[in-house]
Amino acid sequence: MASVLLHGAMTDKTSKSKVLLTGRFPDVVLQDLQTAWDLEPYIEDRPMERAMLLDLIADKEGLIPMITEMVDAELLDRAPRLRMVACMGVGYNNIDVAAATARGVLVSNTPDVLTDATADLTFALILALLRRIVDLDRRMRRGEFRFFAPMQFLSTEVTGKTLGIVGFGRIGKAVAKRARGFDMRVLYHDVQKVGRSAEHGPDPEYADLERLLRESDVVSLHVPLTSETRHLIGRRELSLMKPTAYLVNVARGPVVDEQALLDALKGWRLAGAGLDVYEHEPAVTPGLTDLENVVLLPHVGSATIETRIKMASLAAENLRLGLTGGTPPNLLNPEAIFNRRK
Repeated sequence: MASVLLHGAMTDKTSKSKVLLTGRFPDVVLQDLQTAWDLEPYIEDRPMERAMLLDLIADKEGLIPMITEMVDAELLDRAPRLRMVACMGVGYNNIDVAAATARGVLVSNTPDVLTDATADLTFALILALLRRIVDLDRRMRRGEFRFFAPMQFLSTEVTGKTLGIVGFGRIGKAVAKRARGFDMRVLYHDVQKVGRSAEHGPDPEYADLERLLRESDVVSLHVPLTSETRHLIGRRELSLMKPTAYLVNVARGPVVDEQALLDALKGWRLAGAGLDVYEHEPAVTPGLTDLENVVLLPHVGSATIETRIKMASLAAENLRLGLTGGTPPNLLNPEAIFNRRK
Protein backbone atom coordinates (compact mmCIF):
# COMPACT_ATOMS: atom_id res chain seq x y z
CA MET A 1 0.00 0.00 0.00
CA ALA A 2 1.30 3.45 -0.85
CA SER A 3 2.47 5.59 2.03
CA VAL A 4 -0.14 7.92 3.47
CA LEU A 5 2.33 9.94 5.52
CA LEU A 6 3.43 13.42 4.54
CA HIS A 7 6.90 14.60 5.42
CA GLY A 8 7.75 18.23 6.13
CA ALA A 9 10.12 20.41 4.21
CA MET A 10 13.74 19.31 3.97
CA THR A 11 15.08 21.42 6.82
CA ASP A 12 17.36 20.73 9.74
CA LYS A 13 15.15 18.83 12.19
CA THR A 14 17.82 17.75 14.63
CA SER A 15 16.58 20.14 17.31
CA LYS A 16 12.89 19.67 16.65
CA SER A 17 10.66 17.34 18.68
CA LYS A 18 9.19 14.43 16.74
CA VAL A 19 5.40 14.62 16.54
CA LEU A 20 2.84 12.18 15.14
CA LEU A 21 -0.49 13.43 13.77
CA THR A 22 -2.98 10.62 13.17
CA GLY A 23 -5.59 12.41 11.05
CA ARG A 24 -5.96 15.01 8.30
CA PHE A 25 -5.65 18.61 9.53
CA PRO A 26 -6.68 21.85 7.82
CA ASP A 27 -3.81 22.96 5.58
CA VAL A 28 -3.26 26.25 7.40
CA VAL A 29 -2.66 24.47 10.72
CA LEU A 30 -0.75 21.58 9.12
CA GLN A 31 1.77 24.01 7.60
CA ASP A 32 2.43 25.59 11.00
CA LEU A 33 2.95 22.16 12.58
CA GLN A 34 5.37 21.14 9.85
CA THR A 35 7.37 24.32 10.41
CA ALA A 36 7.52 23.98 14.18
CA TRP A 37 8.11 20.23 14.58
CA ASP A 38 9.60 17.17 12.97
CA LEU A 39 6.07 16.16 11.97
CA GLU A 40 4.89 12.82 10.66
CA PRO A 41 1.26 13.41 9.58
CA TYR A 42 -1.18 10.74 8.45
CA ILE A 43 -3.30 12.23 5.67
CA GLU A 44 -6.03 9.68 4.98
CA ASP A 45 -9.58 10.37 6.07
CA ARG A 46 -9.76 7.04 7.85
CA PRO A 47 -8.44 5.73 11.17
CA MET A 48 -4.80 4.75 11.37
CA GLU A 49 -4.32 1.02 11.76
CA ARG A 50 -3.28 0.00 15.26
CA ALA A 51 -0.09 -1.73 14.11
CA MET A 52 1.03 1.39 12.25
CA LEU A 53 0.26 3.58 15.25
CA LEU A 54 2.28 1.38 17.62
CA ASP A 55 5.18 1.35 15.19
CA LEU A 56 5.26 5.08 14.49
CA ILE A 57 4.85 6.23 18.10
CA ALA A 58 8.12 4.64 19.25
CA ASP A 59 10.35 7.72 18.83
CA LYS A 60 7.75 10.46 19.17
CA GLU A 61 7.66 13.17 21.85
CA GLY A 62 4.27 14.56 20.83
CA LEU A 63 1.04 12.94 19.64
CA ILE A 64 -2.14 14.48 18.22
CA PRO A 65 -4.61 11.58 18.07
CA MET A 66 -8.10 11.45 16.66
CA ILE A 67 -10.95 10.01 18.74
CA THR A 68 -10.58 6.72 16.85
CA GLU A 69 -7.11 6.02 18.26
CA MET A 70 -6.79 4.31 21.63
CA VAL A 71 -4.01 5.84 23.69
CA ASP A 72 -3.65 3.19 26.38
CA ALA A 73 -0.93 1.62 28.50
CA GLU A 74 0.25 -0.52 25.60
CA LEU A 75 0.83 2.50 23.39
CA LEU A 76 2.38 4.57 26.18
CA ASP A 77 4.84 1.78 26.93
CA ARG A 78 5.85 1.78 23.26
CA ALA A 79 6.64 5.51 23.48
CA PRO A 80 9.34 6.14 26.11
CA ARG A 81 9.97 9.66 24.79
CA LEU A 82 6.33 10.74 24.63
CA ARG A 83 5.64 13.90 26.63
CA MET A 84 2.42 15.37 25.25
CA VAL A 85 -0.87 13.98 23.93
CA ALA A 86 -2.96 16.81 22.45
CA CYS A 87 -6.41 15.43 21.63
CA MET A 88 -8.45 17.02 18.88
CA GLY A 89 -11.91 16.97 20.42
CA VAL A 90 -13.64 17.61 23.70
CA GLY A 91 -14.26 13.93 24.49
CA TYR A 92 -11.28 11.86 25.59
CA ASN A 93 -12.69 8.46 26.54
CA ASN A 94 -10.18 6.97 24.08
CA ILE A 95 -7.31 8.15 26.31
CA ASP A 96 -6.18 6.35 29.46
CA VAL A 97 -5.49 9.56 31.34
CA ALA A 98 -4.45 7.74 34.51
CA ALA A 99 -1.88 5.68 32.63
CA ALA A 100 -0.53 8.82 30.96
CA THR A 101 -0.31 10.63 34.29
CA ALA A 102 1.59 7.76 35.87
CA ARG A 103 4.16 8.05 33.07
CA GLY A 104 4.46 11.82 33.22
CA VAL A 105 2.68 12.39 29.92
CA LEU A 106 0.49 15.49 29.67
CA VAL A 107 -2.95 15.15 28.06
CA SER A 108 -5.16 17.96 26.73
CA ASN A 109 -8.41 18.34 24.80
CA THR A 110 -10.18 21.10 22.83
CA PRO A 111 -13.32 22.26 24.68
CA ASP A 112 -15.20 25.52 24.06
CA VAL A 113 -14.35 25.84 20.35
CA LEU A 114 -16.90 23.23 19.26
CA THR A 115 -19.72 24.31 21.59
CA ASP A 116 -21.73 26.35 19.10
CA ALA A 117 -21.40 23.92 16.22
CA THR A 118 -22.56 21.01 18.36
CA ALA A 119 -25.44 23.01 19.86
CA ASP A 120 -26.50 24.06 16.35
CA LEU A 121 -26.53 20.44 15.23
CA THR A 122 -28.53 19.45 18.30
CA PHE A 123 -31.24 21.89 17.36
CA ALA A 124 -31.09 20.81 13.74
CA LEU A 125 -31.90 17.27 14.92
CA ILE A 126 -34.72 18.52 17.14
CA LEU A 127 -36.28 20.44 14.25
CA ALA A 128 -35.75 17.56 11.82
CA LEU A 129 -37.46 15.12 14.18
CA LEU A 130 -40.47 17.12 15.30
CA ARG A 131 -41.16 18.64 11.87
CA ARG A 132 -40.31 15.37 10.04
CA ILE A 133 -37.89 17.14 7.71
CA VAL A 134 -35.95 14.07 6.58
CA ASP A 135 -39.00 11.81 6.32
CA LEU A 136 -40.97 14.37 4.32
CA ASP A 137 -38.00 15.04 2.05
CA ARG A 138 -37.91 11.32 1.21
CA ARG A 139 -41.68 11.29 0.57
CA MET A 140 -41.38 14.32 -1.71
CA ARG A 141 -38.65 12.60 -3.73
CA ARG A 142 -40.87 9.49 -4.04
CA GLY A 143 -43.62 11.60 -5.59
CA GLU A 144 -46.06 11.27 -2.68
CA PHE A 145 -47.00 14.96 -2.72
CA ARG A 146 -49.85 15.12 -5.26
CA PHE A 147 -52.14 17.73 -3.68
CA PHE A 148 -52.64 19.74 -0.50
CA ALA A 149 -54.71 18.04 2.18
CA PRO A 150 -55.17 19.54 5.66
CA MET A 151 -54.50 16.34 7.59
CA GLN A 152 -51.67 15.02 5.42
CA PHE A 153 -47.97 15.13 6.33
CA LEU A 154 -48.64 16.39 9.86
CA SER A 155 -45.80 16.98 12.27
CA THR A 156 -45.26 18.44 15.75
CA GLU A 157 -44.54 22.03 16.77
CA VAL A 158 -41.28 22.76 18.55
CA THR A 159 -42.40 26.05 20.05
CA GLY A 160 -43.58 25.75 23.64
CA LYS A 161 -42.45 22.16 24.17
CA THR A 162 -40.43 20.96 27.17
CA LEU A 163 -36.78 20.27 26.45
CA GLY A 164 -34.88 18.06 28.88
CA ILE A 165 -31.11 18.51 28.76
CA VAL A 166 -29.04 15.76 30.39
CA GLY A 167 -25.58 17.18 31.03
CA PHE A 168 -25.54 20.94 31.55
CA GLY A 169 -21.99 21.86 30.63
CA ARG A 170 -20.93 24.23 27.87
CA ILE A 171 -22.89 22.48 25.12
CA GLY A 172 -25.95 21.84 27.27
CA LYS A 173 -26.11 25.53 28.20
CA ALA A 174 -25.70 26.53 24.55
CA VAL A 175 -28.63 24.28 23.60
CA ALA A 176 -30.73 25.89 26.35
CA LYS A 177 -29.84 29.30 24.94
CA ARG A 178 -31.14 28.26 21.52
CA ALA A 179 -34.33 26.95 23.09
CA ARG A 180 -35.17 30.53 24.08
CA GLY A 181 -36.05 31.34 20.49
CA PHE A 182 -38.70 28.61 20.55
CA ASP A 183 -40.19 29.56 23.91
CA MET A 184 -39.34 26.12 25.23
CA ARG A 185 -39.51 25.18 28.87
CA VAL A 186 -36.07 23.79 29.77
CA LEU A 187 -35.35 21.17 32.39
CA TYR A 188 -31.80 20.06 33.02
CA HIS A 189 -30.08 17.30 34.92
CA ASP A 190 -26.43 17.38 35.93
CA VAL A 191 -24.19 16.27 38.76
CA GLN A 192 -24.54 19.75 40.20
CA LYS A 193 -27.03 22.55 39.99
CA VAL A 194 -26.00 25.72 38.19
CA GLY A 195 -26.54 29.26 39.37
CA ARG A 196 -29.41 31.26 38.01
CA SER A 197 -28.47 33.45 35.06
CA ALA A 198 -30.45 35.73 32.77
CA GLU A 199 -28.00 34.88 29.98
CA HIS A 200 -30.04 31.87 28.96
CA GLY A 201 -33.41 33.59 29.19
CA PRO A 202 -36.06 31.99 31.38
CA ASP A 203 -34.04 30.03 33.88
CA PRO A 204 -33.61 26.34 33.10
CA GLU A 205 -35.03 24.28 35.94
CA TYR A 206 -33.09 21.53 37.64
CA ALA A 207 -34.81 18.13 37.76
CA ASP A 208 -33.73 14.67 38.79
CA LEU A 209 -33.33 12.31 35.86
CA GLU A 210 -36.63 10.49 36.36
CA ARG A 211 -38.67 13.67 36.46
CA LEU A 212 -36.86 15.07 33.44
CA LEU A 213 -37.59 11.92 31.43
CA ARG A 214 -41.25 11.87 32.45
CA GLU A 215 -41.96 15.53 31.66
CA SER A 216 -39.84 16.26 28.58
CA ASP A 217 -41.09 16.27 25.00
CA VAL A 218 -37.48 16.14 23.80
CA VAL A 219 -34.55 14.68 25.77
CA SER A 220 -31.12 15.80 24.59
CA LEU A 221 -27.95 14.12 25.87
CA HIS A 222 -24.73 16.06 26.50
CA VAL A 223 -22.76 14.02 29.03
CA PRO A 224 -19.24 12.62 28.69
CA LEU A 225 -18.78 8.88 28.44
CA THR A 226 -17.71 7.47 31.80
CA SER A 227 -18.41 4.28 33.71
CA GLU A 228 -21.33 6.12 35.34
CA THR A 229 -22.89 7.34 32.08
CA ARG A 230 -22.52 4.15 30.02
CA HIS A 231 -26.13 3.05 29.25
CA LEU A 232 -27.38 6.00 31.27
CA ILE A 233 -30.43 5.75 29.02
CA GLY A 234 -31.56 2.12 29.02
CA ARG A 235 -34.84 0.22 28.97
CA ARG A 236 -36.05 1.55 32.30
CA GLU A 237 -35.23 5.16 31.43
CA LEU A 238 -36.85 4.90 28.01
CA SER A 239 -39.98 3.46 29.61
CA LEU A 240 -40.29 6.63 31.69
CA MET A 241 -40.48 8.86 28.63
CA LYS A 242 -43.73 9.88 26.98
CA PRO A 243 -44.68 7.84 23.90
CA THR A 244 -44.84 11.21 22.11
CA ALA A 245 -41.30 12.18 23.16
CA TYR A 246 -38.06 12.23 21.17
CA LEU A 247 -34.48 11.36 22.13
CA VAL A 248 -31.43 13.18 20.75
CA ASN A 249 -27.87 11.96 21.31
CA VAL A 250 -24.90 14.06 20.21
CA ALA A 251 -22.74 13.03 23.17
CA ARG A 252 -21.26 9.52 22.96
CA GLY A 253 -22.97 6.43 21.58
CA PRO A 254 -22.64 4.10 24.59
CA VAL A 255 -24.57 6.58 26.75
CA VAL A 256 -27.64 4.96 25.18
CA ASP A 257 -28.49 1.26 25.14
CA GLU A 258 -29.08 1.20 21.39
CA GLN A 259 -30.94 -2.12 21.33
CA ALA A 260 -33.32 -0.86 24.01
CA LEU A 261 -33.83 2.30 21.97
CA LEU A 262 -34.60 0.28 18.85
CA ASP A 263 -37.16 -1.82 20.74
CA ALA A 264 -38.85 1.29 22.13
CA LEU A 265 -39.05 2.89 18.69
CA LYS A 266 -40.37 -0.25 16.99
CA GLY A 267 -42.96 -0.67 19.74
CA TRP A 268 -44.06 2.99 19.38
CA ARG A 269 -43.15 3.61 23.01
CA LEU A 270 -41.12 6.56 21.74
CA ALA A 271 -41.96 8.96 18.91
CA GLY A 272 -38.50 9.19 17.38
CA ALA A 273 -34.76 9.63 17.84
CA GLY A 274 -31.96 11.71 16.37
CA LEU A 275 -28.47 10.21 16.63
CA ASP A 276 -25.08 11.63 15.71
CA VAL A 277 -23.15 8.97 17.66
CA TYR A 278 -23.53 5.22 18.04
CA GLU A 279 -22.93 2.57 20.66
CA HIS A 280 -20.70 0.50 18.38
CA GLU A 281 -19.58 3.31 16.11
CA PRO A 282 -19.35 3.37 13.15
CA ALA A 283 -21.76 0.38 13.10
CA VAL A 284 -25.44 1.12 13.66
CA THR A 285 -27.67 -1.36 15.48
CA PRO A 286 -29.48 -3.33 12.75
CA GLY A 287 -33.03 -2.10 12.38
CA LEU A 288 -32.46 1.58 13.17
CA THR A 289 -31.84 2.45 9.53
CA ASP A 290 -35.21 0.96 8.58
CA LEU A 291 -37.20 3.38 10.75
CA GLU A 292 -38.51 6.59 9.23
CA ASN A 293 -38.87 8.27 12.62
CA VAL A 294 -35.09 8.16 13.16
CA VAL A 295 -32.59 10.71 11.85
CA LEU A 296 -29.03 9.35 11.62
CA LEU A 297 -25.91 11.46 11.14
CA PRO A 298 -22.23 10.37 10.79
CA HIS A 299 -20.75 11.96 13.96
CA VAL A 300 -20.70 15.51 12.59
CA GLY A 301 -21.42 17.56 15.71
CA SER A 302 -18.31 19.68 15.26
CA ALA A 303 -17.94 19.19 11.51
CA THR A 304 -17.95 22.75 10.26
CA ILE A 305 -15.00 24.32 8.47
CA GLU A 306 -14.74 27.05 11.06
CA THR A 307 -14.86 24.71 14.04
CA ARG A 308 -12.41 22.15 12.68
CA ILE A 309 -9.86 24.91 12.07
CA LYS A 310 -10.35 26.15 15.63
CA MET A 311 -10.08 22.63 17.05
CA ALA A 312 -6.89 21.92 15.11
CA SER A 313 -5.39 25.27 16.11
CA LEU A 314 -6.15 24.69 19.78
CA ALA A 315 -4.70 21.17 19.67
CA ALA A 316 -1.56 22.59 18.06
CA GLU A 317 -1.28 25.26 20.76
CA ASN A 318 -1.74 22.70 23.52
CA LEU A 319 1.01 20.62 21.89
CA ARG A 320 3.35 23.60 21.66
CA LEU A 321 2.99 24.50 25.31
CA GLY A 322 3.26 20.90 26.46
CA LEU A 323 6.49 20.33 24.52
CA THR A 324 8.14 23.61 25.49
CA GLY A 325 7.68 23.38 29.25
CA GLY A 326 4.50 25.40 29.47
CA THR A 327 1.06 24.48 30.77
CA PRO A 328 -1.58 23.83 28.10
CA PRO A 329 -4.77 25.78 28.86
CA ASN A 330 -6.85 22.62 28.44
CA LEU A 331 -4.67 20.25 30.43
CA LEU A 332 -6.65 17.26 31.70
CA ASN A 333 -4.06 15.89 34.13
CA PRO A 334 -2.21 18.76 35.86
CA GLU A 335 -0.79 16.28 38.38
CA ALA A 336 1.37 14.90 35.57
CA ILE A 337 3.34 18.16 35.59
CA PHE A 338 5.14 17.08 38.75
CA ASN A 339 6.69 14.06 37.04
CA ARG A 340 6.54 15.19 33.42
CA ARG A 341 9.10 13.73 31.07
CA LYS A 342 12.02 15.92 30.04
